[in-house]
Amino acid sequence: MLSRWRRLWQPRRALFWLWVLFSVLSSAFGWALRLPGLSGAGVALFGLLALANAAASLVVLWRLWREPAAPARGPTGGQS
Repeated sequence: MLSRWRRLWQPRRALFWLWVLFSVLSSAFGWALRLPGLSGAGVALFGLLALANAAASLVVLWRLWREPAAPARGPTGGQS
């Protein structure tokens, strides 16, 4: 089971960093939704953005989980 979770840790892939960015954005949207004095339109806007962010994050997470990890390159950059 642990090997399946290790598929998510792929710092050499752009999808991994996109997933990290979506996680940071999720925190930012959560913080923005708690701002005092935010109007109803602001709450609706940030709420929709947070839901879209969560959906996009799940898509990236699913792709990381399903696609095999990129092969590790040696010190020669993968060239023989």
